[in-house]
Amino acid sequence: MRFFNALTEWKEARYQKKLADMQAQNKCPDCRGNGYSPLMVHEFSYTNLYDCHGCNGSGLFADWARANPHL
Repeated sequence: MRFFNALTEWKEARYQKKLADMQAQNKCPDCRGNGYSPLMVHEFSYTNLYDCHGCNGSGLFADWARANPHL
């Protein structure tokens, strides 16, 4: 049980570090500031680009934080 707790704590600390890094760079953590998220429909088809659902396509951390107030 301690192993799973340690793993969960490590994963949460890693996620919090990612959020802090993205906030310092003013980039959306979901799309890494690109404003879109690539979506592979099928492995043999082309990649479609869609606006990021986290920041609504702006790529900014402030817009992501406004859309995700619970985090």
